[in-house]
Amino acid sequence: GPARCATSALHIDLGQGNGAAGSTYVPIHFTNQSSTACTMYGFPGVSFVTGVGGSQIGAAAGEDTATARRVVTVAPGGKATAVLQVVVAQNFPTAKCKPVTAHWLKVYPPGQTAALYVKFTSAACSSTSTAVRVLEVQTVLPGAGGA
Repeated sequence: GPARCATSALHIDLGQGNGAAGSTYVPIHFTNQSSTACTMYGFPGVSFVTGVGGSQIGAAAGEDTATARRVVTVAPGGKATAVLQVVVAQNFPTAKCKPVTAHWLKVYPPGQTAALYVKFTSAACSSTSTAVRVLEVQTVLPGAGGA
């Protein structure tokens, strides 16, 4: 079958976010820019960062395991999507959260070690404790669906 989607073959952008009960759900769209089909499986790695190539802010996204992982084949020009839950940082005690404003997301496509960056401004917790984790990501699914 097709090889895994390399970071260099992908473009990312964010879909329209939807708010619900103290969180916003934002689709992360991966578009296959190569001329051949490729596959994605599992969860992207996602974190807030200070800028392109910058340092991580707070804890990396946890994995929302409510939906089972599956192999997603992405045709040339096709899309796959992982929905990112962004919890309102103000939900956490200030002393534990250490709130800051983040302006970038660093996204590792599933199974890849090179990252992509996308602008996204949000309140974030600078604490690295997973007890104040503000990001949780769902598994990659086919198409441009999402929140």
